[in-house]
Parts: sequence; C-alpha cells; structure tokens
Amino acid sequence: MTDDYLIESFLEMMSAERGASENTLSAYQRDMRDWRFAIRDKSFLNLGTGHLEAVLARWQRDGIAASTAARKLSTLKQFFLFLQTEDNRKDNPANNLDRPKQGRPLPKVLSEAEVNQLFLTAEKDTTPKGIRLLCMLEILYAGGLRVSELVTLTVRSTNRRDNCLLIKGKGGRERLLPLTKPAKNMIEKWISVRELTLPKGFDSNQCLDTFLFPTSSKSGHITRERFAQLLKTLAIGAGLNQNMVSPHILRHAFATHLLSNGADLRSVQTLLGHSDISTTQIYTHVLDKRMRELVESKHPLAN
Repeated sequence: MTDDYLIESFLEMMSAERGASENTLSAYQRDMRDWRFAIRDKSFLNLGTGHLEAVLARWQRDGIAASTAARKLSTLKQFFLFLQTEDNRKDNPANNLDRPKQGRPLPKVLSEAEVNQLFLTAEKDTTPKGIRLLCMLEILYAGGLRVSELVTLTVRSTNRRDNCLLIKGKGGRERLLPLTKPAKNMIEKWISVRELTLPKGFDSNQCLDTFLFPTSSKSGHITRERFAQLLKTLAIGAGLNQNMVSPHILRHAFATHLLSNGADLRSVQTLLGHSDISTTQIYTHVLDKRMRELVESKHPLAN
C-alpha cells in the first residue's frame, strides 16, 4: 500500500464524508505533497514523532512561516487519524507535537518627533473643529485610549477633582487615567467652543450634556471612522506617511514612548486597560533595547 494511495484515499474521504470544498481539498493535497517530499524515502506507515519533529525544525530553519507549518501539521494530524480509522496505523505520531509558535508582529509606532509634528500641524487650525481635533489628539496621546473609548467620552468623565479621566473600557472595566496639564487645558478650551460645531437649529442639549465630542450623527458623538479620517488628513498636512497614522498607532506610540522613557510594564498595562500582562508584552522589545543601552552606557566594564 503506497503513500500516494493513502493520500488519495484520505482526500476522497474528506470529500465524500466531510464535504470538503475544492479549495480545501487542494490545500490538503499541497500539504500532504510537502510532507511526502519532506519525509523522503520513509513511509507514513512507519514514521515516528522524531521524524516529524525533524521536518518541522528543518522548515523553521528554511524560513517557512510558523502559520504555514502549523497548517501543514494540522493536515497531517487529520491524515494520521484517517489511517487509524482505516486500521492502517495504531497510533498518531503527530498527536503530541506542539503547534509551531507564531511570533506576534511588533506594533507600528510613530517616533516622538513625528508625534510632535502632528501636534504642531494641528495647532495651526484654530477653528472650533480644529480645536476639537487637537483636543482629541491631546487626550489620545496623553492617555493611550482605545478609539472607541475616546469618541464616547462623557462630559462627566472629565469633571473630576483629581484631574483624571474615568474610562469605561472592554468588558465594562473602569480605569482612571491621569490628565496632563495640556490635555486638561485643551478640554476646557474645546468645551467653550464645541457648540459651534453643531448645525444651527439642532437640538443639542442632550448631546452636549452627555458626550464630550458631540455631533449630529445618529450615535450623538463623533464616529471612530470620522476621527481616523481626520487623522489621515492631519498626517498628510504634517508631511507624514498617512498609513503610519491612526488612532491605534497613536495608542502604541503612547505605550512605547512611556516605556522608552523609564515606565515599567505593569504601569503601562494598567494605563492601557489590558486585563492580561501578556497583551502588553508586545512592547517588551522597547524594554530590551533600553536595558541593553543601560548596560552599555552605565556598566563599569562596558568601556
């Protein structure tokens, strides 16, 4: 019984019993072809776990993406399960193999100079809507809010004696964010002109009483999409790549710049509203770089 015959039988079963689509079958066929090539002169009927580990290690050295290797491993596990069902094997050597780990991509981030350029450009527009954009920018960069948290800020959340913002984040979890003095001043300036951004004759009382950034939209506040669009336009005016400027990238900038200037990871986790420290650990590359620079510049034997 040849491996080619076993693979063909496996694909027929996936089609007839599982109703797999043509695209799925093609993907399975490619994966099994790659495994067949990788095991060389061995047979699927007598392969051991060690053989499979060696193939995965070789693929890693060859630069095959972890996601691709993980998909191929998933296909192989189903194939061996089929062989067990058909009494061609008593075991599944792929069962105890760990899924290849996929490294999380580093977040895109703006430099401090680029963020400063955004602010300098925003400050040139002194119209009520320009003041609104600058105010939102101040709060976003000062507190690292999610864009949904920013656009739905209430007036009440800013009226605290401790100069903090009360944020209601994911899962209804609340957190306090200290307001910088420039952000606090911009909020006061914005509140004094925000009614001028609403259409004449619009019944604005409820919006003005509820949302910090009210509009005549159905939601009653500026939308996430509109704010993102305004940021893109601002980026172009600042001479920056518009694809590198978004509310979420500014949130990343907030976290990265705090860490690079001495903040600890736990504090940044609290400020960002992450329930799990593992989510915040995408920024550890900043800490690694800072610690390396610290050793190189401060250690007595560094020079």
